[in-house]
Amino acid sequence: MTFDEMRARVATGQGFIAALDQSGGSTPKALKGYGIEEGAWTTEDEMFGLIHAMRQRIIESPCFGNGKVIGAILFEKTMDGTSGGKSVPHRLAERGIIPFLKVDKGLEDERDGAQLMKPNPGLEDMCNRARELGVFGTKMRSVIKSANPVGIKGAVAQQFAEGARILSCGLVPILEPEYDITATDRAEGEKIMLAAIEEGLDALPDGQQVMLKLSIPKEAGLYTGLTSHPKVLRVVALSGGYSTDEACEHLAQNPGMIASFSRGLLQDLRHQQSDEEFDGTLSSAIDQIHAASVA
Repeated sequence: MTFDEMRARVATGQGFIAALDQSGGSTPKALKGYGIEEGAWTTEDEMFGLIHAMRQRIIESPCFGNGKVIGAILFEKTMDGTSGGKSVPHRLAERGIIPFLKVDKGLEDERDGAQLMKPNPGLEDMCNRARELGVFGTKMRSVIKSANPVGIKGAVAQQFAEGARILSCGLVPILEPEYDITATDRAEGEKIMLAAIEEGLDALPDGQQVMLKLSIPKEAGLYTGLTSHPKVLRVVALSGGYSTDEACEHLAQNPGMIASFSRGLLQDLRHQQSDEEFDGTLSSAIDQIHAASVA
């Protein structure tokens, strides 16, 4: 696929984006969920080898290329790896799946009710390398934990500032100011965040587009305006700790948003499953998340 073909598929594809981007810090938890305990590896390389084998199994599963998954977000080591004898971005594109890359370097300590992203001086170099490998876009996450306007506006402003750096490299950024779904003041805070996002979009130069990855809002339909904004290519939803059933139920109440789930996609997959069991379990999750995304 050409870059323009990828853009068109992201904009109009009837499906969802899989999040396969667990980083070093979250990999042990992801492996434990997959049925591999922490004692199963002795070095970091062995740990990443195990998570890459899981991702290869997902990517090569027959159901993953059935058209319902339109994109996949990768960890850097996954982008640099292979699947099906080809580079992962090339293999995904071959299966009709648009590759994205997680580019943030983790979170700062909480301040003003939010955790901003750590500095990322090598961002342009990473983006340029990703573009050469056939990656379409990026994803970066910050976390909002309370309805503090200072923290919310700071997190959103940082997302747009880093997004501008990514756009300058020719990639499309997914901005992810995640709102903690356990926050008691989420309904109020999400409205503050929406206003900050709209302000950031208004400041974007004409002709530029970003994507947004947001927690499924407390108030159904809150982000409907963003889904049709001319400077927004697509709005995707994170599962945010919800189970697959819960996430899909809430997502279906927000037309225009599509899923970009990690836990919601992977929660029932196990290392010990036979290929038939694995494929059946993954296929069921894909069908369920796809249905909620196109509801």
